[in-house]
Amino acid sequence: MRHPVWQKSSFSGGGEGNACVELAFSAPTMLHLRESDAPTAVLTAPPTLLGDLLRAIRDGLL
Repeated sequence: MRHPVWQKSSFSGGGEGNACVELAFSAPTMLHLRESDAPTAVLTAPPTLLGDLLRAIRDGLL
């Protein structure tokens, strides 16, 4: 299995540090999330699930 290429969120602080949310994709069907201060703890889910979560947060449901 190929190692994912992690991208830092544009909402994370600038420069290097441990205050970052990072995303990676594997195939078009899976999204991986991690915090830079705990890089071995990875949440994997389909992108649609993340979209549902973000909409619920934006709409004040969570």
